[in-house]
Amino acid sequence: MSIDLRRYIPAILVALAVSSSIVLVLSLVRIQNVSLPPNNKYGMVFDAGSSHTSLFVYQWTSDKTNDTGVVSQMLSCNVQGSGISSYANDPPKAGESLRSCLEDALKVIPDERQREVPVYLGATAGMRLLSMQNKSAADQVLNEVAKTIQQYPMNFHGARIITGEEEGAYGWITINYLLDSFTKYSPKQRDWIHPQSAKILGALDLGGASTQISFIPIGPITDQTKASKFMLYGFNYTIYTHSYLCYGQNQALKQLILKITEAFSAFYYTFSFLNLTRGQPLAIVEDTVQKFCARNWTDLKSSYPKEKEQRLREYCANANYILALLLDAYKFNQTSWSSIRFQMKAADTDIGWALGYVLNLTNMIPAEAPEQVKGQQRGLWAATIFFIVLTLAFCLVGLLIRFLG
Repeated sequence: MSIDLRRYIPAILVALAVSSSIVLVLSLVRIQNVSLPPNNKYGMVFDAGSSHTSLFVYQWTSDKTNDTGVVSQMLSCNVQGSGISSYANDPPKAGESLRSCLEDALKVIPDERQREVPVYLGATAGMRLLSMQNKSAADQVLNEVAKTIQQYPMNFHGARIITGEEEGAYGWITINYLLDSFTKYSPKQRDWIHPQSAKILGALDLGGASTQISFIPIGPITDQTKASKFMLYGFNYTIYTHSYLCYGQNQALKQLILKITEAFSAFYYTFSFLNLTRGQPLAIVEDTVQKFCARNWTDLKSSYPKEKEQRLREYCANANYILALLLDAYKFNQTSWSSIRFQMKAADTDIGWALGYVLNLTNMIPAEAPEQVKGQQRGLWAATIFFIVLTLAFCLVGLLIRFLG
């Protein structure tokens, strides 16, 4: 007995059409708002120190975490030449020196986002000293760097001399942020959380023309001019911070005509050269410094042929100054010495005041609600496509059977 399939084709096609229509209607009814991934925000900071200038580019997502951005460093660019205060007699050159790093920064920021990127230049102790000695020259230097930055398609927010207390406080934020003291990503919760056992660290900064100390004191801060208050990731912090102008390494050793790199690195570079950044006890540190300083110049040059002679001459005096600063001025001793860590970077990010400045800045930039589009669950959408494709296939098969049968 043969079966004429052509008799059933209309019924099959109607059934498939009805099924596809039902699925399509259901998919349209179940449409819901779907959030797109948050946009990236960008910020740029020039750290104009006494010995050199660095440009840092940062990014964070627009939704933020408890009103503060989770910031990462995209670019670090060292400006060629000395610090901008060295151009007091030729201010236009201060501005021109920034161009190479500005060009590099534009390469890492999407074209469509460049005009909204906030750009700041903060000058530290070198410009503080210049301003005290010749305010007109300092103002001219700041005007020239501002004039140069304004020629680029970015949202320039000004060039100014920051206080030593600002420098110390923002450096304190940087260190504790990079060491996960404020917020930490939880794979279990798939979100950023405040670590319950977080240890808040103090910060010591030794630059070319000043040194800063910042920490949360046990008792109240009696001198409120030394107090800095921040709201970070939903928590309030009040820290003591003090800056000592002219006690940076360059200034303290000025009669020796010393110039070294500074943004926390003066501590690190000197002790790194002496191989003393691994947490050695104070007795070993003092013994190492003493033995190094006792070596004659011929022996040092032959032992470190690749080291620049100028820096090689500096290490003994620099190391002794650092020890005097930490032991005599900041009162560290044999017991508390072990709590000091000498670092230049943490989490692949430069340690300095610039990142802390951006982190605090993100509190003042409103969070953006994630952009939403109409969508539906993946399974329902897949079922809709399947039935539509199946209907079309059966229609084609039915037509072939009808016309070829």
